[in-house]
Amino acid sequence: MADIRPFPGLRPRPELIEQVASPPYDVMNTDEARRMTEGNPHSFLHVVRAEVDLPKDTDPHSEAVYQKSADNLTGMIDEGTLIRDDRPCFYLYQLTMDGHVQHGLVLGASVDEYEQDKIKKHELTRREKEDDRAKHVEKLMANAGPVLLTYHAQAEVSTMVKAVCGGQKPVYDFVADDGVGHRLWVIDDDEKVRSLREAFGRVDSLYIADGHHRSASAFRVRNLLKDANPNHNGEEPYNHFLAVAFPDDELKIMGYNRVVKDLNGLAPGAFLEKVRVSFEVCETQTAEPDSSHQFGMHLDGIWYRLTPRDGVADRSDDPVRSLDVSILQDNLLAPILGVGDPRTDKRIDFVGGIRGTGELEKRCQKDMRVGFALYPVSVEQLIAISDEHAIMPPKSTWFEPKLRSGVVVRSLRNDG
Repeated sequence: MADIRPFPGLRPRPELIEQVASPPYDVMNTDEARRMTEGNPHSFLHVVRAEVDLPKDTDPHSEAVYQKSADNLTGMIDEGTLIRDDRPCFYLYQLTMDGHVQHGLVLGASVDEYEQDKIKKHELTRREKEDDRAKHVEKLMANAGPVLLTYHAQAEVSTMVKAVCGGQKPVYDFVADDGVGHRLWVIDDDEKVRSLREAFGRVDSLYIADGHHRSASAFRVRNLLKDANPNHNGEEPYNHFLAVAFPDDELKIMGYNRVVKDLNGLAPGAFLEKVRVSFEVCETQTAEPDSSHQFGMHLDGIWYRLTPRDGVADRSDDPVRSLDVSILQDNLLAPILGVGDPRTDKRIDFVGGIRGTGELEKRCQKDMRVGFALYPVSVEQLIAISDEHAIMPPKSTWFEPKLRSGVVVRSLRNDG
């Protein structure tokens, strides 16, 4: 029984949507964010990466940055860049990339259900990242970036989504500079809002696909505000957080690739011999793996196809250890390259699948020694692991296309 809530969103004036909507805060560094905001005072990066408006030596996690974020959001509201809907709404967010179309419902997700694990997780969070997002939300008193959720597709919900797309004109319809199409519909009809809430009430579980730190920060901020509110009744805006829920049959995951700085003291020939103990190794002209339990490996300008030998990948009874990221970690990265903990080892880096295998080649020419291309984790695997209350290895999933920040903002204030 998913408890979802409509809310009066803050969103850009239609003529400013392309200037306001920005990539998520965590897909760029500060220098890249500064370049993206040059000549664009309306970019939502001024809210989610406010260090761009402060001196270059400013610590991105300093109090000055959180305060600047809040000031910039207030400024966008006061100057009319962001307008507030006058009643609680759901929003339908359509993404289109390379012919793939997916539809997500923008909603308020329950902090109580997150705490009770009815909104299921598959990833551990890091305290410092939680601290950052919690401070950001508390200072803004708003959710500036959405959590990406998924759920088992429901025919009833899909029918309502198709009716909205076919019967209403979107308030936003634009193609971002990365070629991804974005459309947004406002659902403010009381009957449609009620029907969507009832339909999601029959959804067994919601699953966090991306945004574990944003979810954890919503929980922490709720507790802070609840403790400070002697009249807390459970209906305050801080009891829900901004999320976009996509059905599992539309969500798209790409591989999350790896590069390692050195061969752990091995010569290339000796390294390959050790790899051949657990994998069949052959040269290939195709960098991308064709299926699960295959890997592309780039070394010294050559692409190799790695296929686990009999017994190496036979872990069907364990949904985590059967993942390709686990097979690679357990049989190559740890025992051969000495990467024991990919969360903390400075010799390994991760490259999102959207950058393609060409980025692995560039990194191997620039600052890394060997690269690995992985086949994407399936949504079914993600859900199975979440249902087991298990944890995926770090950097297992890369979701595309990305939601833009600033398209809909959710205020935590009682007047918002």
